[in-house]
Amino acid sequence: MPKGGDLHNHLTGSIYAENWIDYAVQDNLCVDRATSNLSAPPCDESCPNSNKPPVSCAYGDQVLYNQLVDAWSMRNWISAKGSGHDHFFATFDKFNLAGANSAGAQLAEVASRAAADRLQYLELMHTADGMNAATVGNKLGWDNDFGKMRDRLLSNGLKDVITSTRTRLDQDEARKQEILGCSTPHPDPGCKVTVHYLYQVLRGLPREMVFAEILLGFELAQSDPRFVGLNLVMPEDWYVPMHDFDLHMQMLDFLHKIYPKVHISLHAGELAMGLVPPEGLRSHIRKSIEQGHAERIGHGVSVMHEDDPIALLKEMSAKNVLVEICLTSNAKILEVEGASHPLPAYLKNKVPVALATDDEGVSRSDMTQEYLRAVQTYGFSYADLKQIARQSVEHSFLTGESLWQAGFRPKAQCASDRPGKAKQSPACQKLLDASEKAKVQWQLEKEFSEFENSINQ
Repeated sequence: MPKGGDLHNHLTGSIYAENWIDYAVQDNLCVDRATSNLSAPPCDESCPNSNKPPVSCAYGDQVLYNQLVDAWSMRNWISAKGSGHDHFFATFDKFNLAGANSAGAQLAEVASRAAADRLQYLELMHTADGMNAATVGNKLGWDNDFGKMRDRLLSNGLKDVITSTRTRLDQDEARKQEILGCSTPHPDPGCKVTVHYLYQVLRGLPREMVFAEILLGFELAQSDPRFVGLNLVMPEDWYVPMHDFDLHMQMLDFLHKIYPKVHISLHAGELAMGLVPPEGLRSHIRKSIEQGHAERIGHGVSVMHEDDPIALLKEMSAKNVLVEICLTSNAKILEVEGASHPLPAYLKNKVPVALATDDEGVSRSDMTQEYLRAVQTYGFSYADLKQIARQSVEHSFLTGESLWQAGFRPKAQCASDRPGKAKQSPACQKLLDASEKAKVQWQLEKEFSEFENSINQ
């Protein structure tokens, strides 16, 4: 079935380990047999029995190949091996070096898989500057005056980072188009998936680097339509994200006043009892909404541990704050699933939700499996899933007027039109031409109509 958008999707976490191996081989990288970590050449000269062979040795050594896939993903992980949380987050440092020159190929992989999953839209979290903003922030250092720090950053290199990031993304998107054959007679279906980006801030870095990245996120979203907002990532339970959480909210609050039109989605409540002390569970979701100005919340697993959770749920419903639900990720990282997951509580309190993959490559999942998991675990009907798919596009940060009014009824301009028809009325076509969001919503409805017709024949 058509599934709308994936609003919570980390680009590097979406790549399957088998493809990371290929990217590492293309860059002639080496791998440490003991740790499965990549390193730059020179490598040991021989494949058999060497400690630091070229990654290409894995093609002829199935034991090494399997080792890398298991180490760079959740494949074959079992709780007896240790913490799923720790294994999951450790994968990124192991394969990270293979990402240096492969962003275009990563975009192609993710777009192609999205099309196969019958998605119409992707909002990818992407630290697209290669951490250049963090480097500028580190060089200039900390200042308790956010205004002065912003001015110093913009005057001492951040504007150059903005320009270089946009140029780099131009190149990566061109490579994606080339790989998918988008200008050929037989393009990959991924060419039709609309893709935008959330600038991905690494909140586990020192405070001056985090501020620089948050500022870059606001600047990119204001100046480049491909960037539709920003998000703060890295494990919420790590020391710096916990210790500096309130400071990060203050940064967002300050910069939101300068860039009020920039969208914000925040990881919050990707926590569980025992992972942090009880007091660490009490306020992250609420503060992300009230101080961090989050229009969407990623995960929200610990919502029932917040102070006055029912009031918070009512507030989220009243403010129309959507929760990006990542069922497979929450099960593997937090061991929260089934009746322990707050998804039913969100639905009961009329908080909008959308299903998302989070890190589908590391988790060895895709959006189809997320929908299947929702059906098998919670008994969702087709109508429920259709509502969730529509909500994913409605709460996306796509530009323009929505196709919908209350209850997912078409607005007056398109009320008499049918998505399956080749031509729309002039009023409806005018709305679709003027709004990227309405255009993707119309495409979703068209694919719903085709899907339903095909299974009813």
